[in-house]
Amino acid sequence: MRKRKYRYKQQSNYMIYLFVLLVGFLIGISVEYSICYEPQSIQPVVIYKKSSDTYSIAEISLAAVDQEGNGVITPLTVELRPGNGKLLTNIEKLLFWIDTQYSIQIARDVAENLTQVNTSDYDLIYSIKTNATLIGGPSAGASLTVATIAALENKTLRKDVMMTGTINPGGTIGEVGGILEKAKAAKELGAELFIVPSGQGTQTYLKPEEKCTKRFGFIFCETTYERVTINIGEDVGISVIEVENIEDAVKYFIL
Repeated sequence: MRKRKYRYKQQSNYMIYLFVLLVGFLIGISVEYSICYEPQSIQPVVIYKKSSDTYSIAEISLAAVDQEGNGVITPLTVELRPGNGKLLTNIEKLLFWIDTQYSIQIARDVAENLTQVNTSDYDLIYSIKTNATLIGGPSAGASLTVATIAALENKTLRKDVMMTGTINPGGTIGEVGGILEKAKAAKELGAELFIVPSGQGTQTYLKPEEKCTKRFGFIFCETTYERVTINIGEDVGISVIEVENIEDAVKYFIL
């Protein structure tokens, strides 16, 4: 009998121990559930629309010179979208030279400094619509900067104004070549105002002149060169304005 009572008492203690463990387990699950599934604040879902606070596009025309020396005009768009500071280029069927990519980086930095807009909260997308397969040269830098400023401020650019010039980190506009050809292309596309770097409203070139004389049955020719300076605006029939920095240029573009 004593042996049976001991076993019964031992069994009862074991059942009580299991019961305590079960209750503790259930209480633990309940507490964990209340902690893990506590209602959280819901963050709003932003739907990107074409509006002043979420999305903007700036369009500008780039003046360039093709491989045959002819002036050409290429449309450029700069899109501003909420993001994390990326600079993107639309490279579908198009290759940007490294100097053009560098100009885009400077354009972003200068535009950010001028507008005081923190671009780390946005992505900038540069797209050039052209039949060409290669875009090179830094001469579009000033136009890239103007378009970037317009995108950051959600401004509209005049379509009858075009420009050529490089962009320097300090915001100054540097000299470029082929201004006469670019001005002619801008005029043909309907531009009324063509903005150029300071000192490049005129173009000087050497005009060859050949004089020949006949002596002792032989013809002797001599070529001399005359220095000729032309006013690009008067020659093309378009208003040409020289600017030193991007701030002066933007004043002519923004409506």
